Amino acid sequence: MLNTKLRAEHEKLGASFTEFGGWEMPVRYGSDIDEHHTVRNGCGLFDISHMAEIRVTGSAEDFLDFALISKLSEIEVGRAKYTMICNDQGGIIDDLIVYRLDQDEFMIVANAGNHHQVVEALKQCLENFPDTQVVDESGIWSLIAMQGPKTNQILGSLVDVDLTELKYYSIAAARISDQDVFLARTGYTGEDGFEIFVAGDPSKIWQLLAAQDGVEPCGLACRDTLRLEAGMPLYGHELGIDYTPFSANLGKVIRFDKDQFVGKQALESAKHPDHRLFGLAGQGRRAARADYEIFLPGEDVAIGKVTSGALSPTLQEPIAMAMLQVDQGLEVGSEVEADVRGTRVPYKIVQLPFYKRER
Repeated sequence: MLNTKLRAEHEKLGASFTEFGGWEMPVRYGSDIDEHHTVRNGCGLFDISHMAEIRVTGSAEDFLDFALISKLSEIEVGRAKYTMICNDQGGIIDDLIVYRLDQDEFMIVANAGNHHQVVEALKQCLENFPDTQVVDESGIWSLIAMQGPKTNQILGSLVDVDLTELKYYSIAAARISDQDVFLARTGYTGEDGFEIFVAGDPSKIWQLLAAQDGVEPCGLACRDTLRLEAGMPLYGHELGIDYTPFSANLGKVIRFDKDQFVGKQALESAKHPDHRLFGLAGQGRRAARADYEIFLPGEDVAIGKVTSGALSPTLQEPIAMAMLQVDQGLEVGSEVEADVRGTRVPYKIVQLPFYKRER
């Protein structure tokens, strides 16, 4: 089991740990609910150093336009794009955020559990790009996230860049506590916030951030309910090697106007999947969890399964995302039932996301 460089800091704060993607990560420091509300209303601090960082240099934009499904050559230096890497059959190997650091330099952030699969898939694409280098830098970087409506105000006094100039899905070099970092305005909670790339020992920066008034450390448990409320997919749940981007309503990420990219032919034939992702909202306190079956009211044959579900701390109602058959005529307002431990619990189809922050 792997540990981040901040393990000792989490132990000092009384964190509980869980396995995630081959790492032992802080799941909570106190109450999941309190940590969730901290991010929605204040500022939460996360260690997400289990994520993988991969640097691509040389003929990088042409290479990434071939290896990934989006058009990375279009993004400007200092900007980022959400994308995916797929196999030849159109199955999702991972979803990624790609940052353009320079004209011929990009940083890819991949999920911990898919770290090696992404590196291998990228290197398999190098054959026709001899001037391109793919370097796995995951052992170099730690990644700290600050998320919540008060983050801008708190972090702004600690860095040497004007955060009001750093747009959503942008990245910039900065200094915090006399250390060079990359500061990205990205996140996985549905709130405004920043992700801080730290090379070397991140302890001083973590300690500085954690010491600020209004900042509370948060674990992966609340990160999961936060991303669920925001309708953000999680690999292994809403995304996977057996799904295409169309299954998760993310076909818009694909750029078919590119001459060629890995999986293009398969994806052109996959635009109308048998199952796709729906949002579900219920009443009461009984929440459908991952893999619970979904039925039409009164029917005995399941039409799909929940991919993620919880009692929403913000909305105070059960919410779920589910992969359901598309030939059932489902639309917003349609009624379905979840089998929650042998009891049918009513849900309605709703528009995603469940929660959207005020801007």
